[in-house]
Amino acid sequence: MASARFVFFAALLGVSSLISACEGTHDTATAPPTSRLQEIANRGELRVCSTGDYRPFTFYEAGTSTWSGIDVDMADDLAHRLGVRRTMVQTTWKNLVQDFTSKCDIAVGGISITLERSKLAFFSDAYLDDGKVPITRCENESRFQTVEQINRPEVKVIVNPGGTNEQFVRAHLTNANVILHPDNNTIHHEIAAGRADLMITDSAEAQWQAKQNPELCAVQPQKPFTFSQKAYLLPLGDTAFQHYVNQWLNLTRHDGTYARIAKPWLG
Repeated sequence: MASARFVFFAALLGVSSLISACEGTHDTATAPPTSRLQEIANRGELRVCSTGDYRPFTFYEAGTSTWSGIDVDMADDLAHRLGVRRTMVQTTWKNLVQDFTSKCDIAVGGISITLERSKLAFFSDAYLDDGKVPITRCENESRFQTVEQINRPEVKVIVNPGGTNEQFVRAHLTNANVILHPDNNTIHHEIAAGRADLMITDSAEAQWQAKQNPELCAVQPQKPFTFSQKAYLLPLGDTAFQHYVNQWLNLTRHDGTYARIAKPWLG
């Protein structure tokens, strides 16, 4: 009889343990994941990756260790609304996604939405429509109106490696004489000096650089060769943080914040 009772209570204990284990597993599986929002608040810091070489979006002045540009000011506004400090982390176009994934909460600086990047990170809502255009010396503007006019062996196309500018050149300008130039801050000087005929870049950058360098002209900036959109890079899978950033973008685009920040750069 005692043996039978022992077997009964042992079985009851086993069933109880199994139920508890299942409940524990269920709780763990359904518990909401920790969002980057909470991590940022706990850290008191918004870590922002950017190349710092893509005006008017971001620019890093090495001599003074200062950052400027539309997206730097926008990152300041986001950090302010989060109640934390903003810290910039410099990267390169080649290492943008890798550095963002390991070091930052958000990446900014004229980043184009691409399907390849979307495999590794979320994007915010787009805040600017753009596309690829040539920038060249003004006397050559009529020579480089089309891809066909540019895609010739005698045309020297200078490009900064690692981003969508190089992707366009490799895909569409296979016959051109391609010159790699790693410093996007000085690449336009090469065109002005006659060491390259043109560069393919985003319309926003081409127009800004043309304003800074009177000898350079953006070629048909309102009719780009491609369509692209600028957005901010966000952690893959973190829908809570993505939702927050999208709502912040929506507010800044309607309360005058974005227009005020962009005006000195874009006009």
